[in-house]
Amino acid sequence: MTDTTPNSLPPKEETKSGPAIEVGHSPHLYNGSFTSQRMMIDVLIALLPVIGMAVYVFKLFAVIQLGICLGACLLAEAGFARMRGRVLPLWDGSAAVTGIILGLSLPATAPWYVGVIASVVAIGIGKAIFGGLGMNLFNPAMVGRAFVMIAFAGVMAASGYESAMAGIDALTQATPLNAFKQMGIITPLKDLFFGLTNGSLGETSALACLIGGLYLCIRRTASWEIPAGLVAVVIVMGGLADLIGPPSDWTVLHHLCSGSLLFGAFFIATDPVSSPLTAKGKLIFGAGVGFFIMLLRFFSGYPEGVMFAVLLMNALTPLINRWTIPKAMGER
Repeated sequence: MTDTTPNSLPPKEETKSGPAIEVGHSPHLYNGSFTSQRMMIDVLIALLPVIGMAVYVFKLFAVIQLGICLGACLLAEAGFARMRGRVLPLWDGSAAVTGIILGLSLPATAPWYVGVIASVVAIGIGKAIFGGLGMNLFNPAMVGRAFVMIAFAGVMAASGYESAMAGIDALTQATPLNAFKQMGIITPLKDLFFGLTNGSLGETSALACLIGGLYLCIRRTASWEIPAGLVAVVIVMGGLADLIGPPSDWTVLHHLCSGSLLFGAFFIATDPVSSPLTAKGKLIFGAGVGFFIMLLRFFSGYPEGVMFAVLLMNALTPLINRWTIPKAMGER
């Protein structure tokens, strides 16, 4: 779940010359109380456990990184709205959600300019260039993160997560996925579950992600079908790897609790604009994200695969929507 509203809830925008014609996307039936602002508030509430754990583990580093991304996204949103001659759209909370999720997806010690550039790219290229709120094809936060990961490979690579001078124990060790992939070191499952490990700010604690994610599903702000499909495929592929692969203490539970898998399942893949509209389509989408995550973890040089998996499935969302159009009553 990130910073946009479903296609069924188009934003109301005004130009400087007056109200614009409002053109809505089908379906046209919706709950009037289910506004984009309410959805963004729900996401921010759900992110509180994740933010709290990030601050607990990474201290001031987390506060600074989140502040940079939040502030840069708000400024970028205002700047691009002014360039397009639109009223200031900050009231809906979408830019704030993008900033927080983007900050939580970055390393604690990433330089300030990484967060600023990622934020501008997320709002400008990830959202504004497609027409603004509710019109984007790709998840804005992941667009920004992908850009800085390619542009600043040195500070976003495995070594960019480690800092012996930070004075924080978590930052002196490799991330769990990288430690396993490069050195065969198995991080204890309890540390992965509670979040006492290194990694991006929001990915360390599986427990915090589960608490926030379940809140989103109960509130129906996030569709449960997407994380369910994702987790189911990870369990199947991870379980098969345990059965047919060489004996290892790294199990399917380690796959589920490590990296940004649960953070991505509940807060990123469930973006209602860049994910399918139908329940069947959402299951397919979630399963596809889970499949690509495990494929990248097993066979690529990257220890993690959530960002690439989400962006790949975002590109397939229009096709999935076409495949899963429900039949009209009486149609054969």
